[in-house]
Amino acid sequence: MKTAKELFQRIADPALGRDERAALRCRLAKHLEERGNYKGAQEVFGELWPGVNARPSVKGLGRRAAAEVLLRAGALTGWIGSVAQTAGAQEEAKNLITEGMTVFEELRDDEKVAESRVELAVCYWRTGALDEARVMLRDALDLLAGDDGDVKALALLRGAAVEKAANRLKDALRLLTEAAPLFGRSENHTLKGRFHNELAQVLHGLAVDERRGDYVDRALIEYAAASYHFGEAEHRRYRACVENNLAFLFLTLGRHGEAHEHLDRAQALLTSLKDRAHLAQVDETRARVLLAEGRPAEAEKLARAAVATLERGEERTLLAEVMTTHGVALARLGKHERARLALRSASEIARHAGDEEGAGRAALAAVEELGDHLPNEELSATFDEAAGLLAASQDVAAHRRLAACARRVLFLTQASPVPPDWRDFSFRETMRRHEAAIIERALRDARGSVTRAARLLGFRHHHSLASIINHRHRDLLSERRPVVPRRRSLIAEHEEGLSGREEFDVED
Repeated sequence: MKTAKELFQRIADPALGRDERAALRCRLAKHLEERGNYKGAQEVFGELWPGVNARPSVKGLGRRAAAEVLLRAGALTGWIGSVAQTAGAQEEAKNLITEGMTVFEELRDDEKVAESRVELAVCYWRTGALDEARVMLRDALDLLAGDDGDVKALALLRGAAVEKAANRLKDALRLLTEAAPLFGRSENHTLKGRFHNELAQVLHGLAVDERRGDYVDRALIEYAAASYHFGEAEHRRYRACVENNLAFLFLTLGRHGEAHEHLDRAQALLTSLKDRAHLAQVDETRARVLLAEGRPAEAEKLARAAVATLERGEERTLLAEVMTTHGVALARLGKHERARLALRSASEIARHAGDEEGAGRAALAAVEELGDHLPNEELSATFDEAAGLLAASQDVAAHRRLAACARRVLFLTQASPVPPDWRDFSFRETMRRHEAAIIERALRDARGSVTRAARLLGFRHHHSLASIINHRHRDLLSERRPVVPRRRSLIAEHEEGLSGREEFDVED
């Protein structure tokens, strides 16, 4: 890849034809885009494209050159619109990219069609349309079946990002593992950095779900690699993202001072770039740290500012997540009605964007934070809503929270009402019914797996839950999967003895 300076010098060559100059402008724009210099990339187009909210001037260009300009202008519109939180930018980006892609399809240029679909997937992903993003990426990978270049690597990387957004962390890890050789061969530092950053986030998520300290260690190594490659690429924006992600990791470890240090570095980098969207995410992460430190007033102020920023743009799933944090902060300040409205809005926004898990997490937060302040009927309905939205979720932490809430809701509401006449009341039988209802829900959420249900309920060993079912709730035997005897692997037993795996608690 020629350097930016070399490309700029070639663009100024008066002997160049119009199409060749346009192609060079697109190459230089992409070079700058990959380094996070979106403003510079936009300026490179000169008279071909004044910028966002203006249509590229492709009259007089050949079809291929015109398609290149449309593709790059569309991709940049998406990036700039995301940074500035500009309403309508993602839809405009999709229109420009699609127009360019149509020409590439007519030219039978499969690689450029695939690249266009990858860029379209990003626009869909930003707005929470994950199914549409998956379709675009699947089509791109089909076109790239015999290719092992950077476009295929990027398609797999963005596929992993989509699955991570859907909390399908094992699917994301599978895609990243499959893509690792492609990134190893790439000479693109930005692409390499994004791979390591994505892998670190997935490992962190799995560490939380599976309580594996070794995954935390691996995540720290991957973040260090990401930071190195982004430094080599001079990509300050992505370096700031790594700092924010590290802060979130240290938050889950309870190391709040270190989390603040990383957030300070992220904020300094993003302030110099005037990146509103990522600054809002940093504010939201810091709000979570402040909540963990018992400082809800400061957390509420930051979360409120982040909501105000993101309300201007189109990234609705991110907005719902930040609104959920704001609702939690309001609840902990005792502003229960405002918290209820904020969490209800967060759930509705996420659901409207197609993010059922985000909607479920907002409803779950309402049960956790407002359980003592909601009418019994509303509390039960909110819990059922959360359970329904999260039923198919792979987020183990969310299922643990649901199990904890189930016990609370059953006792706060009159799921097993005390009869007005105490003569026939049996405390032991009432408790047995509560216990059965909780175990039944855990088995249903665990799809009949006693091992997973025991984990959700907080048992150290699944045998304890199996014994309770066999002796006190035999009517629930139909809810569990058939028992399949398994022989213990001597290799696994040996590795487990040598692993020294650390388990840690996670604060949501």
